[in-house]
Amino acid sequence: MKITAIETLVCNARMRNWVFVKVVTDQPGLIGWGEATLEWHTRGVVGSIEDLAQLVVGEDPTRVEYLWQMMYRQHFWHGQGIVRATAIAGIDLALWDIAGKVAGLPCHRLWGGPVRDYVRTYCHLGGGRMEDFYKTSTADAQRFAELAAAAVEEGFTAMKTMAVPPTMPLVGTQSVRQAAACVAAMREAVGPDIDLMVDCHARPSPAMGLQFARALDPFALYFFEEPCWPESLDGLARINEAVTTPIATGERLTYLQQFHDLFAVRGCEICQLDITHCGGLTAARRIAALADAQQISLAPHNPQGPVSTAASLEFGFSQPNYIICEAVHADVPWREEVVEEGFTVEAEGRIVRPNTLPGLGIEIDEGVVGKHPFQQELLQRTFYPDGSVGDW
Repeated sequence: MKITAIETLVCNARMRNWVFVKVVTDQPGLIGWGEATLEWHTRGVVGSIEDLAQLVVGEDPTRVEYLWQMMYRQHFWHGQGIVRATAIAGIDLALWDIAGKVAGLPCHRLWGGPVRDYVRTYCHLGGGRMEDFYKTSTADAQRFAELAAAAVEEGFTAMKTMAVPPTMPLVGTQSVRQAAACVAAMREAVGPDIDLMVDCHARPSPAMGLQFARALDPFALYFFEEPCWPESLDGLARINEAVTTPIATGERLTYLQQFHDLFAVRGCEICQLDITHCGGLTAARRIAALADAQQISLAPHNPQGPVSTAASLEFGFSQPNYIICEAVHADVPWREEVVEEGFTVEAEGRIVRPNTLPGLGIEIDEGVVGKHPFQQELLQRTFYPDGSVGDW
């Protein structure tokens, strides 16, 4: 069995272009699906996949680890940069999809079988609709409460919000007070038994991140995400030590040593590795073992397309320290038309039962993808009131 081609299919989903990776073999009908979505870097990722194809076309697709090593270590430059790490991930996911199809088993059964009966999911406020999640002003606490109540009506028992505004390295207390007011309004709207998460998007400095973390600590958040830049390991560790709320980070890390360094300083309690950015499922399984040794939980970053979600769920059914799956369901109204999925989502609680189909259990409808060709992603930029450049 040999790989005969690696193709990319780009599907515009407003803020992101989903980059689907199709690995074709010389066995009739045997293909694998992966995803390498990286917003605002679509052309670079597609080009990187074309470069990597030289290494793997003609090889046996079931030698997944061997091919991962080639993609990561050859061509002189290691696969640590975000573009190449994402390209590797897209191909790696497709190779695991093929491996499962050859074995006639879902991927999670290749890795030892399911460790749980279901995977819990959480939503973004607004279901991932860009205007609701990213652009609701923290000055409008009531709108946060309305969106939180709507998520409960849709069956979710956990939800994430961006209740922290773009923040200069040091500001007055208004931003902190607004964040606390938004979380208080959501907590009042949904009650004590719904889990709330707040995503800072790595906007604050360590000093401001600590202020936000302390202000929100009384609300018993499920986790507090990216309170400062991921490069600031000492800052993350200081914040994690200062509050009872579990700190989550890791979505912008791309290789094993970075996760080792984060865990070594106890910079988080929840690791948010992104399977489509950290080198794929092959790399994610190593990171998961590293986290397990430190009793750090896994809640992978997953706001991308449907192949990424399928991969995260397969991963979740196989990893004992996996706690919850990020789920976007309303970013575009035709999302479900793109894919057929082997797993089932129960309306009550939004829990997911295991996939029963081989591989990742998904099939992409190329005709639907073709209806939504590449467009430049909607640009997201932040400038502070004084005109200086900020973090989105």
